[in-house]
Amino acid sequence: MSVILKAENISKQYRLGLVGTGTLSHDLNRWWHRVRGKEDPFLKVGALNDRSIKADSDYVWALQDINFKVKEGEVLGIIGKNGAGKSTLLKILSRVTAPTTGEIKTKGRIASLLEVGTGFHPELTGRENIYLNGAILGMNKAEIKAKEEEIIEFSGCARYVDTPVKRYSSGMRVRLAFAVAAFLEPDILVIDEVLAVGDAEFQKKAIGKMQDISKGDGRTVLFVSHNMAAVKSLCTRAIVLENGTSVFEGNTDQAIQFYLTADNQKGSSCIRYFDSSNFDTEKCLVKHIGVKAKIKDFNAPITREDVILFQTEIEKFDTSYITVVFMIKNEAGEIVLVTNSELGEKTLNFKGNKKLEMQIPSHFFNEGVFYVDMMVTDTKKPLFHEKDVINFSIIQEEKNLGDWMGKSPGYFKPKFIWKG
Repeated sequence: MSVILKAENISKQYRLGLVGTGTLSHDLNRWWHRVRGKEDPFLKVGALNDRSIKADSDYVWALQDINFKVKEGEVLGIIGKNGAGKSTLLKILSRVTAPTTGEIKTKGRIASLLEVGTGFHPELTGRENIYLNGAILGMNKAEIKAKEEEIIEFSGCARYVDTPVKRYSSGMRVRLAFAVAAFLEPDILVIDEVLAVGDAEFQKKAIGKMQDISKGDGRTVLFVSHNMAAVKSLCTRAIVLENGTSVFEGNTDQAIQFYLTADNQKGSSCIRYFDSSNFDTEKCLVKHIGVKAKIKDFNAPITREDVILFQTEIEKFDTSYITVVFMIKNEAGEIVLVTNSELGEKTLNFKGNKKLEMQIPSHFFNEGVFYVDMMVTDTKKPLFHEKDVINFSIIQEEKNLGDWMGKSPGYFKPKFIWKG
């Protein structure tokens, strides 16, 4: 497959607090350097794009030195925290804004869906906006006419298609905008987080359509989302952005794991210790929580053959009743298992220090990375609730997998008893 899009040394600089590039003196300085064939002097200044830190410069790099290639038929996911530069990158790829430095090389038509209603004229009807967007994409009237009914049917807006778009809800706008972008057959489809506006039914349809576009029609999709499950099911490869720079590029599973682990230092190890500042200390204090293979040390690899041991130490200041709850989540942050001390018929009404253990049998989890939320409650309220308190990885035990070399689907892979 040939390369359809190439980003070379893409950077985007903004001036903080003002519209435009800055003062007249800065613009004259830039012009004078250009006349003499010199580099823009303001490319040497500018702060890192970290929104949580107070600015110490008038300039900020929203993106800095981004390089990647996308082949025909690939679905590239772009993930990262809010403010990481994802939308800025898509605007540059869609030619909505120009990069400060670098170059974008593309082949064919690009259709973009960056914000709800982008490219729609509010006074025109839905049908008229279909033709307007098609013309912007470079299609003639006959080509648009051939796709018109499919677009209207997919959007689910048939009743309102001859009503001005200004009267549409945000969900109706994104439905119609996506249908236009997807059905007018662009070579590259660029989708920002707008699908989150749609309902569950539409999101499922939209992801299915993007899969058809890439796998069936061989077209390229660039997809930004905070929904890791959608990224995992749709994308073939992903890039992780952090503070305007590319910090990881690889297959989707690896990128999601890198993003979730890097963004979650609390859960970056198999054991964690606490102090009294984390708790309502009137009733109890959790001293530590850890997870390991039963016959191994902490941080040693856990295979599917190992019995998994959760250990926690709790100090109680009275003999009231408490329950310990563990919520185990997958890489996308979805809860796949909830268990608590009551299910183990363990009544916890002690005073003083107690070390608790919970065992998970071998051959229970499938391989993957899992995150743990922990909660301690009494009969009235939570005494402690900590998200992503630890994480642990399960690796495959088989050495010889024969013809099957991939990860089997699902989060559990128990060893059941079979009889012939």
